[in-house]
Amino acid sequence: MKTIKTLILGLVAVTSFSFSTQAQTKKANENSLLWEISGNGLARPSYVYGTLHMMCESDFTIKEKVKKAFDKSTKLALELDFDDPSEVKAMQEMSVSKVALSTLLTPEDYKKLDVLLKEKVGVGASQFETTSLSSLMSLIMIKSLNCPPKMYELEFFQMAQKRKMEVVGLEKFATQIATLDAAYPPHVMVEQLGNYDKKHFDLLTQTYKSEDLKAIYEMVNDPKFMDEKSKPVMLDNRNSNWVKDMPAMMKNESVFFAVGAAHLGGEKGVIQLLQKAGYKVQPITN
Repeated sequence: MKTIKTLILGLVAVTSFSFSTQAQTKKANENSLLWEISGNGLARPSYVYGTLHMMCESDFTIKEKVKKAFDKSTKLALELDFDDPSEVKAMQEMSVSKVALSTLLTPEDYKKLDVLLKEKVGVGASQFETTSLSSLMSLIMIKSLNCPPKMYELEFFQMAQKRKMEVVGLEKFATQIATLDAAYPPHVMVEQLGNYDKKHFDLLTQTYKSEDLKAIYEMVNDPKFMDEKSKPVMLDNRNSNWVKDMPAMMKNESVFFAVGAAHLGGEKGVIQLLQKAGYKVQPITN
């Protein structure tokens, strides 16, 4: 489990900076990360919960309203299926770079990475020649957090295992990494690596805990984290793909969907896309 936990922490960390970027609607501004999906022929309500992929263990909590919704559900849907051995294998394989970092990066970018790794991790880039940039981002983010990390996805996964609850994924790990690569080429990824420190994570965590999607949006809608080219790739396209699959998944049973909070709001966010598809989607505030 420790190895799987490390892998999962790594893979979700690389997308945690894409927290929320789209314009929020009035309804999506209501203070809740948990939303109920009903109507449109559903036999039972389902739920969608917006996660912060990684935070300090001391800040981590699952509110009673979330536990109640989870207990009412019969299936857990995460961005990735952590219960699939082939996915775990893919995580292991893709943590290794097919091209040496010194070859992949320009001399200037390699030097930037070297300085950053020495500052954050204590050793230079030469020690990570065969490590993928996405894995390095995970490592740097965990080091920047500067505390024992905990994540909602893994917690929900373990809760589902105890209940012998089916776990499914909304996409494949290979697809998620391909999305990341398309949104952030190597030179951009190196720039991203320098954007994280404990102050950033502390503020992000406190804003997240307020459940104020508008405040979250205002904080993280920063060009240094996501530009106009990366927004559709990281959010819009994935949201659209997920919402196409969600109806069949929740038609006859109650599903608890847990995805990054970035995917909830906006005209092309999961909430509005589900509403446009005919579902009633409303916040659960207590």
